[in-house]
Amino acid sequence: MQMILSYPVRNLLWLAFFASILAAWWMMYAMAVDMDLDLIGRPGAQGEMMRNMDPRMDMYMPMANFGPLFVMWAAMMAAMMLPTMVPTLRSYEDLMVSANGSWAGWIGVVLGYGIVWVAFAALITAVQLGLLFGGVVDMLGISKTPLFAGLLLLAVGAFQFTRTKELCHGVCHSPMSYFLGHWRTGFRGGLRMGLGLGVFCVGCCWGFMALGFVGGVMNLLWMGLATLFMVLEKLPQIGHRVTRPMGFVLILGGVAVLSAPLWNGG
Repeated sequence: MQMILSYPVRNLLWLAFFASILAAWWMMYAMAVDMDLDLIGRPGAQGEMMRNMDPRMDMYMPMANFGPLFVMWAAMMAAMMLPTMVPTLRSYEDLMVSANGSWAGWIGVVLGYGIVWVAFAALITAVQLGLLFGGVVDMLGISKTPLFAGLLLLAVGAFQFTRTKELCHGVCHSPMSYFLGHWRTGFRGGLRMGLGLGVFCVGCCWGFMALGFVGGVMNLLWMGLATLFMVLEKLPQIGHRVTRPMGFVLILGGVAVLSAPLWNGG
């Protein structure tokens, strides 16, 4: 009866949730257009000029400043990670009657999850600025050398086989178990559980965010493929079957990138 009476609230919250995902993707598309980038992050004439700029030049460059770069990463986190949260929110919804959950708690879970990913956006923004001013990536966040790109692919691929990945993925893959072991009621309880789930999710998926430095952080094709894979990782039926194969793919990609200069005579 409680769920039947709350159907209008449920519909509004889910509509707002999916509208936020669409808004984040539209924002990323608009930013890519402003930077003169196509679907795969390839710059046109204006984008190529921006890519070759020196961040130490005495002029204002948004992608060399924390604020605009952080907004970009925060929008990217929303676009890529909110879709992966659907199974988690459905699990919470299943417990709303039997475990005395509420829509306020549902909102708290979303908010807590978002807070953790926004904090990670701030961290990776600082990392990108460090790499930019260190000459490792260009203004568009693309690695300047095959060495960095190849090593990053190897590192993220190897991480897929670690115990940390296994533990974090286990929580992301089975959010119901997490809820049953850490159940709290109300908005504050949902917020607390959302923060915990967000930490495990960052631990599981940070590598796919870092891979933006290989092909460009504004590469919409990479964003779409990474989002699809992270959604697949969280599906109950196949989640455990895709993690290690992807690790092999990334390691092979890293070897290919590192060896490419040798084959090209570089």
